[in-house]
Amino acid sequence: MSTIPALAYNDAEKGTLDLHSPQLANLAKDEKKAADIEVFAVQSLKKDAPVTPSNVAKPPPAPAKPAKHKTPLWVLWIIWYNSYRRFFTVVFTVNFIGLGFAIAGKWPYAAKYPGALVVGNLNVSVLVRNEIFGRCLYLFVNTFFAKWTPLYFRLGCTSTLQHLGGIHSGCAISGVAWIVLMVVHQFKQKYLFNDSILAFGIITTIVLFITICAGLPWVRNTHHNVFERNHRFFGWTSLCMTWIYTIVTNAYDTADGKFDHIGRYVVQQQAFWYTIGMSTFIVLPWICTRHAKVDIELPSPKVAVLRFERGMQQGLLARISRSAVKEYHAFGIISEGTHAKYHYLICGVQGDFTKSLVNDPPRRIWTRELKVAGVSNTSRLYKRGIRICTGTGLGAALSTCIQSPYWYLIWIGSDQEKTFGPTISGLIHRHVGQERLLLWDSKLRGGRPPTMKILKEVYEYWQAEVVFITSNYVGNFEIQHGCKEAGIPCFGTLWDFVSDPPDFNR
Repeated sequence: MSTIPALAYNDAEKGTLDLHSPQLANLAKDEKKAADIEVFAVQSLKKDAPVTPSNVAKPPPAPAKPAKHKTPLWVLWIIWYNSYRRFFTVVFTVNFIGLGFAIAGKWPYAAKYPGALVVGNLNVSVLVRNEIFGRCLYLFVNTFFAKWTPLYFRLGCTSTLQHLGGIHSGCAISGVAWIVLMVVHQFKQKYLFNDSILAFGIITTIVLFITICAGLPWVRNTHHNVFERNHRFFGWTSLCMTWIYTIVTNAYDTADGKFDHIGRYVVQQQAFWYTIGMSTFIVLPWICTRHAKVDIELPSPKVAVLRFERGMQQGLLARISRSAVKEYHAFGIISEGTHAKYHYLICGVQGDFTKSLVNDPPRRIWTRELKVAGVSNTSRLYKRGIRICTGTGLGAALSTCIQSPYWYLIWIGSDQEKTFGPTISGLIHRHVGQERLLLWDSKLRGGRPPTMKILKEVYEYWQAEVVFITSNYVGNFEIQHGCKEAGIPCFGTLWDFVSDPPDFNR
C-alpha cells in the first residue's frame, strides 16, 4: 500500500478493542424484520437497582463457522483509491507538469519567480491543516448544504473534508520538488550567487525533506512520538529557514553582487507574502493553547475518562498533552451540547501517554481551546444516519447520537458498563432512546456479533442515508468493505499505513 502522508487527526477515531466479526454468508435467506432487531438497554446507574432478565440479554448459542468471503477487487480499489489519493494525484500531477515545463525552459513565470512556487505550495499545504480554516470549511458546508442537497453531493462534501490531507501531502512534496529545482539552478549559476544563499538553500531543502519523512504514514503509525516531535520541530525549523532563504535570495542583487535589495523590494515579492501567510497559519492555532483544569475518572484499568469544563458541539476532536509543545494526542469529544457544563474524552490505555493518565493523573493538562472538526461534524448534512463504533471509538461517536435524535448508535465492546463506568453509561442512558440504540457486550453475549448482518438490518429499519464507522483497523476494514459491497454509503477511520489487508472471514 502507498506510503503517502495523510491527514493525521485520527488517534481519536481508533478503537482499542479488536473487532474480528464473522459475517453470515446467507444474509438474503434469513432477513429479520425491523421489529426483530435486538436493542439492549444500559443498566440503571443506581447502585441498588436490581438486575432483571429484561435488561440482561442471554448469551446466544455459538454461531456456525462462516464460509470465507473474498472482497471483490472493485471494492478494494474504490476504498484504496479514495478522495485523499485522488487529491494527491491531481496536485502532484499539476505540479510535476509545471516542473517539466520549467526544466524545459517553457514557463517564464517559473524561471522568474521560483521562490513563489516553492512557498506557495508550502502555504497551501499548511493552510489545509489549519484548525481554523478547517472549522470554517465545515461550518460553511454544514450551513448551506445540509439535508436539502442531493445525497451524492453531501457524500462528496464529507469525503472532501475528510481527505483534505491529500492536498496537504501533495503540496508539501511539490514544494520540496520546486525548491530542489531552484537550488539546482542556483548552483548551475553559482558564480552569480553569494555562498550564503547556496548554503541556506541546501539547509532549507534538507530540513523540509526531513519534515516530510517524519510525517510518512509508517512513521506515524509505528513511531507516533517520533512523528510528533520531529514533524513539528523540523517543521518549525523549516519555517525559520524558509524565512531566511526567502529574504537573502530576494535581497541579493546578482547584477552587482551585493545585498542591496532590502526593505521595500523584498516586501514586494510574492514569496515574502506567501511566507507571511504560512507563518500566520502555523502560529494561529498555538495562540489557543491553554493549561486547562481536568478531572480524571478511572472506571477500569483499560480506560481513563477526562472531564473538562465547557460544552461542545458534536463531531469535534480535542488535542491534549502534558507539555505545551510536544506530543499532542487527539481524542473524540463527548458532550451534551454547547449549553452543557462539561465535555468528556475517553482515553484507552495503550501507549505511554495514556498509561501516565492512569498511573499519575494530572490536575491540569495542555489543550487547544479551538477544537478540531472531525468527519462526524458533517452528520448535520444528513437526515438520518448510523454511528457504529467499537471500544473507545465511542468517544468520537457518542456526541452525534446525543445531540441529534436522527442518529442510531451501535456500540460493540466488552463489559461496557464496568469498563467505561457510570459517567459514560449515564450519558447514553439519559440521551439515546432505546429505539435508536444497540449495545453488543461481547463478554455477555458470548462473542463478537455478525456485524454486517446487524448493520444491514438497522440501515433498512432506520432508513439511514449514511454510516459513520469508528473502529480499529480490522473492524474498520470489515465494515467499510462490507458496506461498499452492499451499496451502503459509509465513511470509516483513516488508516495511513498497513502492509497487507487483514485475512479474516466476514
